[in-house]
Amino acid sequence: MARTRITIFFMGLVLWCCLTKAEYMKYKDPKQAVHVRTRDLLDRMTLEEKIGQMVQIERSVASADVMNKYFIGSVLGGGGSAPSPQASPEAWINMINDFQKGSLATRMQIPMIYGIDAVHGNNNVYKATIFPHNIGLGATRDPKLVKKIGAATALESRATGIPYVFAPCIAVCRDPRWGRCYESYSEDPHLVDAMTEIVPGLQGDMPAKSSKGVPFVAGNKNVAACAKHYVGDGGTTKGINENNTVINWHDLLSIHMPGYYTSIIKGVSTVMVSYSSWNGVKMHANRDLVTGFLKNKLRFRGFVISDWEGIDRITYPPHANYTYSIQAAIGSGIDMVMVPYNYSSFIDGLTFLVKNNFIPMSRIDDAVKRILRVKFAVGLFENPLADNSLVDQLGSEEHRELAREAVRRSLVLLKNGHYADQPLLPLPKKTSKILVAGSHADNLGYQCGGWTIE
Repeated sequence: MARTRITIFFMGLVLWCCLTKAEYMKYKDPKQAVHVRTRDLLDRMTLEEKIGQMVQIERSVASADVMNKYFIGSVLGGGGSAPSPQASPEAWINMINDFQKGSLATRMQIPMIYGIDAVHGNNNVYKATIFPHNIGLGATRDPKLVKKIGAATALESRATGIPYVFAPCIAVCRDPRWGRCYESYSEDPHLVDAMTEIVPGLQGDMPAKSSKGVPFVAGNKNVAACAKHYVGDGGTTKGINENNTVINWHDLLSIHMPGYYTSIIKGVSTVMVSYSSWNGVKMHANRDLVTGFLKNKLRFRGFVISDWEGIDRITYPPHANYTYSIQAAIGSGIDMVMVPYNYSSFIDGLTFLVKNNFIPMSRIDDAVKRILRVKFAVGLFENPLADNSLVDQLGSEEHRELAREAVRRSLVLLKNGHYADQPLLPLPKKTSKILVAGSHADNLGYQCGGWTIE
């Protein structure tokens, strides 16, 4: 009997020892404050794991094995990039979850975040609702309508398992020769500023007492947003794409910056840097504007992401000196790099620069802290895998009716007949035939505009 008691006591002691060895990790506890979770996780990470978080790769080069081996922090679907032609929501979800399972199998189990250019609806996805482009929405002069469109876009993105969208574009197009003018709400900075109401549409409304500048995502029916392209992309000389915006400091602040002030106050999660330059300095290498102004002055606490191969274009020709481009971009304050293909080259280059003290560890920690902060805000640590619960939201009749309303509200009548006293509209109700002519008359692609499936 005594031996039995001793055996039971010994087994209990072993069990107690095993339980005490199971370390409590604050970053896995949703009851802890985000800054506590972020600090706890950051302190546990190796340099290799940290640099992996700063990498965003295109879905075509991603796999569960790649995510696991390189600790990749994010994946994106580029324009026209899909799991298969006319892929279903379930196909998108299965692909994204497969990548995620690779991330969750790493030592720290840090989930990746998948992003996409949902700039007028979830426009890469077959059967998604397509809304008018920003130039049309700006013509409605209706921020409340734009907020509804943001909420619908968030639902349709989540319907395909996507928690992060590269929208809104808050460029202020000052020259209609710019080929991306349709992505701008207006040439008027006040109107563009008003249209940032799409941010709480996408992300949800911030609680009244929330800290300004801190990323906020309300729940799993919302997405992380991205204000782009910082800054002055719509003001380049002669409207030449990716060119130089020649403007003084006062006008930069009063014309091109207001949308960023307001987006940050509304809790926007990320900011994407512009390909363009300001007075000859590439934005992807502009430490004064990225770190000095955006992060320090405006107190933006989300992460800053590059554009597609944006750091390559710091040099001319692009990618001429990639090591320099990495150093200049990360040194300027860019946190996540949309590589998107040659990720091993970027990882090797950044690792070399850190180990040889060209980039301080504090800069890496700042970047990773911001990335983790957004991931915690999105709820990825608690719900890393997408499910099929929202698939019926894709292309729903309610969203299509909202799009029809937006189309009606965005139409602009430029001229009504040849003579003012002889208006052409309204047409007689008994008109037997109406001729609609021109290259756009019967062309779905032209009617929808760029960033639609392709």
